[in-house]
Amino acid sequence: MRSHGLDEAIYAVGTPPQSFRTIRWMTSLGGQGPMDRREIYALEMMDQDYVALLERDSPSLPSNYPQMRLEPIFRAAAEQRAPGSVHFNRELVDWEETGAGVRAQILDRATGETYIVRSRYMIAADGGRTIGPKLGIAMVGPTQMVKVVAAHFTADLSAYVPDDTLITRLLNPDGEGSWASGSLVKMGPKWDRHSEEWVVHFAFRPDDPEELDESSMAERIRAVCKLPDLDLKVLRVGRWSVDRVQAERVREGSIFLVGDSVHRHPPTTGLGLNGGIQDTHNLCWKIAAVLKGQADDALLDSYGAERLPVAVDNCDWALSASLNFRVIDMAMGLLPGAPPEMNMAAMESYFAPTRVGASIRARTGEVIRTQRIEFQAHDIEIGFAYENGAIMPDGSEASPRDPFGTEYRPTTRPGHRLPHAWVIDRGKRMSTLDLVQPGSFVLIAGDRGQAWVEAAAAVARETGISLKAVRISGERDWEAVREIAQDGAVLIRPDQHVGWRAMTMAADPAQTLRQALAGILRPSATRAEASALQAASA
Repeated sequence: MRSHGLDEAIYAVGTPPQSFRTIRWMTSLGGQGPMDRREIYALEMMDQDYVALLERDSPSLPSNYPQMRLEPIFRAAAEQRAPGSVHFNRELVDWEETGAGVRAQILDRATGETYIVRSRYMIAADGGRTIGPKLGIAMVGPTQMVKVVAAHFTADLSAYVPDDTLITRLLNPDGEGSWASGSLVKMGPKWDRHSEEWVVHFAFRPDDPEELDESSMAERIRAVCKLPDLDLKVLRVGRWSVDRVQAERVREGSIFLVGDSVHRHPPTTGLGLNGGIQDTHNLCWKIAAVLKGQADDALLDSYGAERLPVAVDNCDWALSASLNFRVIDMAMGLLPGAPPEMNMAAMESYFAPTRVGASIRARTGEVIRTQRIEFQAHDIEIGFAYENGAIMPDGSEASPRDPFGTEYRPTTRPGHRLPHAWVIDRGKRMSTLDLVQPGSFVLIAGDRGQAWVEAAAAVARETGISLKAVRISGERDWEAVREIAQDGAVLIRPDQHVGWRAMTMAADPAQTLRQALAGILRPSATRAEASALQAASA
């Protein structure tokens, strides 16, 4: 969002870090029983140490904003930047590949008229509803693991949910089955305790006979919160199942799948929407390069080679983080399907002022802190790398990754995200990531890398490729992460991932850079050219 100038628009309305600092486990929000209104545990996910880690590795802190409010920001920006090009209330009726691209039949639902759109490529961002199934692209992995009912409602819960808490997990030991527990999430537009809208998620086993009953949803919400007199209005109710699936492939001729068309998994860790944005970030600069004649169509095959492994990893991580909540319940002695009396006894033991109670609370705290795999997944969010695709490997080995997904290790190894470092450019403090403008390559050279800068200018003139070159010297932040000598260079792709690097100066910098760009943009380049590049970069 920062690279496209949308970060400030989101910060103006999204959740600030201090408002999603804590995740709380509670027995209930109300009620008068001995086990009511009890805090089980408060997990700080935005503590001082974690925020310092985020600030070290990125120029931008994270925010939280519901998709239903985020999309209008995207729409407004798109309509401003491409007036008249964004069309809603249209339906893709049919399409066919013509050999020169895609011929699509579109229905204007307002007028009932149909028209034809011809394009070189088509991107299927349809949630996997239409295009993937018609192409016969299978989604691989388990489905229907858990049934979820989500209720979006308005209510004043300011007396019950603190300012710093984004998610409240309610575990009522004396309620009616699955409806007795749920996850309550702030939806804004205010992000302190005065949030006006909320979503509560109820989870059921696939074989649970309980069905969605929208007419009684308000009473269900009051029951799980134990607030029988709560004034609320149910806005909408959704129903979905927990799947963990990814597409077997992401390209069929001129058609590419992105987002939920490629990967569907539990919402834990927030990897779905973020992963979809990363998909398009990866794909669209490549399509642009092909349409400009700067790259072979074969470059587009690198989209699947790069993004599918990330999709698989994200699916597995999200599912693991989701299942970990069951481990937390079991640490407390709460068993799914157990009689309320048994779970009530377990909850009483948890709060008991005894040596055993203290032991249960201590070990439950240890288990709950493992949920940082969801709430402090810094390395999962920005530490993913592309091992194969539109990169020129330099033979280096990737560093081991943190098994909890928190500690991100910055590196300029090809395939990885360009490390963030604060630098001064013509008197202005900026991030190395800010050097990468949409649609452009960037070459970053060391203090003794002027020959690289001159070579980049020559190659840009020859090829017409947008290629900016800079030398960074005397900047401690960059020196700590650059991993190249002062006469080395790093080539950054338009999606901010490293495409190639030279540890030291090459004998012929211009030719070496030409070969690097050819290896990235034209994968059909000869094996001899690739071998020559590797030798020159060593």
